[in-house]
Formats: sequence, C-alpha cells, structure tokens
Amino acid sequence: MVRHMTVRPWMAALAVCMVGIFSIGYLLATSYLVLRDDLIGATMARQARMQYDYEDRIAALRAQVDRVTSRQLLDQQVVEEKVDKLIEQQQQLSSRGGKLNALLDRAESSGLSDKSPRAEANAPAGKNEHAQLTAPKAIEKLLSGGKPADATPDNSTLGYVPAPETVADRADRVFSKVTLSLKHIEQDQLTRIRNLTADASGTANEIQVIMHDVGVKVPNAIASSAVEDADGGVGGPYVAPENVDQFEQSMADLDTALTRLETVRGTAESLPFRNPAPGKLVTSPFGNRKDPFFGTLALHTGTDFHFSPGEKIKATAPGKVVSAGWTGGYGNMVEIDHGDGISTRYGHMEQILVKVGDKVGRGGVVGLAGSTGRSTGTHLHYEVRENGHSVDPMYFINAGTKLASYISGLGAI
Repeated sequence: MVRHMTVRPWMAALAVCMVGIFSIGYLLATSYLVLRDDLIGATMARQARMQYDYEDRIAALRAQVDRVTSRQLLDQQVVEEKVDKLIEQQQQLSSRGGKLNALLDRAESSGLSDKSPRAEANAPAGKNEHAQLTAPKAIEKLLSGGKPADATPDNSTLGYVPAPETVADRADRVFSKVTLSLKHIEQDQLTRIRNLTADASGTANEIQVIMHDVGVKVPNAIASSAVEDADGGVGGPYVAPENVDQFEQSMADLDTALTRLETVRGTAESLPFRNPAPGKLVTSPFGNRKDPFFGTLALHTGTDFHFSPGEKIKATAPGKVVSAGWTGGYGNMVEIDHGDGISTRYGHMEQILVKVGDKVGRGGVVGLAGSTGRSTGTHLHYEVRENGHSVDPMYFINAGTKLASYISGLGAI
C-alpha cells in the first residue's frame, strides 16, 4: 500500500535549515581541528622564545655577577698584597729603629745632636705617622670609608655602566700616600744619620788635631784599618759584591764615626789635659830660669802653682802610681803613668796619700801640698813627661781648654 506524504513548504525550509546548520557546524569543527595544531604550535613557540630570552638574560646576569665577583676578589688580592708590602716596610723600619736608637744614644752620650730644625720638627710626627700608617688596623680604617667596590647592576640594564671607585683604586691612592710618607721618614732618618756622621767625624778630627799639636798620637778609625786590610788581599775566588743597602751603609758609617770619636775622646780623657790647680797663681813657669838656690840659669822642668799648706793635690788624669816617696830635689813626689808614654809628677808635697801600684782616677787625691826637697815655699811642682822627657805642662793645659768645648769637664779637675 502506497502512502502519500505531502511536503509542505515550511517542512522543506526546515530541512534546508537543518542541512545548512549541519554543514556550517561541520565546517567549523573541521576548521577548528585543522587550525588547533597551528595555534598550539604558535603558542608553544612563543613560550619557548620567552624562555630563551629569560635564559639569555639570566646567563648575562650571571656573567655580570661573575665579573663583579672576580673583580672584587682581584681587588681584595691587590689590597692584601699592598698591606703585606707595607707591613714588610714597617718591620724593616722597626728593625732599623733598634739599631738607629742605639746609635742615636751613643751620639747623644758623645755630645752630638741633630742640628737640623726640619729633622727635629718632623722626628716626633714621623714616628707617630709611622706608627699609625703602617698599622694594619689603621689601614683597614682608611679603607673602610667610601662606597663599596661594585654593586650588582640592575636586571633591566645589561650594557656597560662606568663602575664607581673600587677598593683597589682607593687602596692605590691610600698606599701611595703612605709609601710616600714612609719614604719621607726614611729620608729624614738618612739626613739625620749623615749629619751625625759628619759631626762625629768633624769633632774627632778637631780633637785629634789638638792632641797632635802636643805630640799625642791617636789611633785611626777601626774602619780605616779594616778597609786597608781588605784592600791588601792577595787572592781568592771572585764573587760578585753584595748589594749594600743605603740605610745600612749609612748606619755603618755612623757607627764607624762614633767609634772613632769614642776612641779619640777616650784617649783625651785618659791623658793629663786638665788643670791641676784651677784658679791658682802660677809662681814659676816651665823653661830656663834663675835657680833660687844657686842663682844661675837652670831648666825648670815643670810649672809651679801656689798652694796653701795641707791643701789637697789631685791627679789630672786616671792612671797607675809608679813612684811615691822621697825623690831627691822633688821632695815627696808622686808619679802617675797615664799610658801612651805620658806621665805626670807632683812634687814638694807635705804628705803622700798613695802608694806604688795604686790606680787613681781623675781628680783622685794623691797627697797634701807642702814645701819639701829643693823648695823655698809651699807650692805644687807639676810636671808632664812624654817618653821620659819633660814638656811644658801648659801645652797640655791649654789643649785641655780647647778640648773642653768638645769633651765635657775636661778643662779642670
């Protein structure tokens, strides 16, 4: 049986709409499926590019941090090296200071002083500056101020930015100033040492000339004989000379000059350059005179000084008593050997207070004044002898007056 269905227009329109909707949906679904992979790939690629950019930036920042850290480590190493070098200079100056102080003490005891106003004005400041600037804590304090060496740059800036002053730069400036100051200190010390050396040599020369005028020979400087011995060598393997430090050589020169001055001074102090009767009247000088007993011309071998009876007679220099007792025309006489062939005699004493073999010091009492032997009144017959021959005592007394300006207390007993 055949059924007939009538298709109305609205039904046809509905069917067409359904077909159109299905077609459009199908097309949209197909387009989505086709484009979805491309969209996902593009998104992943964009994310990958972003990740690469961040990784590049992180790597750049790490490299910058590494550079900053390396520079800081290098700066620290430079500073430590400079501190070590400065401390080494400090230790060197300290070791020199002990030797220098000993030499300065010797120079002061010898009556020498640095006449340089600049050296005197700068000496205390130099010592304080040396003590402060070479101390590690003081250096750390100097370096602690100011800005830090380098700061980690902003993440947004990877280009070159001029860095602020680093620790190494600041250390260069500070240590240059400190080193220059230490150089000034060392130069001042060298100047003082050379001045003292010149003064010591000049004083020794003056003393030696004065003593040479009265026939006293003074040993030369120890260093001079050492040099002569060194130059008189006869052989040996050749060895290159050592580098001599300028400061050490200057101190050696000062030591040699002081040794020579001490030798000359010691020789002068051991000889009869003092006046046996300061302030006393000379009643009869050395030389030919009319003999008080015979009335004829005779040589007076000493100098007579007026003394009161019982007044103390003192030795004009240290020495050993070689004669003490009655000695012919001298009456009670004491003779003292001072070395180097020089002796002194004290005659006409009322009483002798020493005996042969006694050692007397400068100003030691040897007896009491009187009028014994060939004497016409109380006085002291003072005689100086060189190698057994009498010489005018006034030569020695006048030389002692000159030497008194170089040797304290030499002019009188």
